[in-house]
Amino acid sequence: MGNKIGPKGYFELLKGIKERVKTAQYQALKAVNKELISLYWDIGKMITEEIKQNGWGATVVKRLATDLQSEFPGISGFSTRNLHYMAKFYETYANEAIVQPMVAQINWTHNIIIMEKCKDALERQFYIRMTRKMGWTKNVLIHQIENKTYEKTLLNQTNFDRTLPDEIKNQAKLAVKDKYRS
Repeated sequence: MGNKIGPKGYFELLKGIKERVKTAQYQALKAVNKELISLYWDIGKMITEEIKQNGWGATVVKRLATDLQSEFPGISGFSTRNLHYMAKFYETYANEAIVQPMVAQINWTHNIIIMEKCKDALERQFYIRMTRKMGWTKNVLIHQIENKTYEKTLLNQTNFDRTLPDEIKNQAKLAVKDKYRS
């Protein structure tokens, strides 16, 4: 890529600038993702509230998708299916204050996979945390869910199954897991 010989300190400067550019690019992507998730949350909330207040059905959401696609040509994400996902996203996490900040730290596709494939709030929380921490790709996340990593993690860590009441057993297991994974 050019001359391998340079003035004293040049290659260290070049390396430092390249690292800084990559860091800035990564931070920008994280900020864009956070804003996109926030947008989808807000749209999901608006759709959910209107459906509840006005008794709207699937036809209105389909028309809304068509109108949004017409208003914002070239911007993907406003399909009927995705609008339904946005509403489900809001409904799924609206009452889970601890999870709300975490969902913005993983991308939309990962959020959809977790919503679709996970049975309960603690399982969703586990996969959100692990995706964020481990940087799982979409395919790795799917594999981890299908491989029942959450269940295996819970089974292998404590004697809580024998000693705690059912209503707090899984929460206690996740608390211990977080302690050792953080």
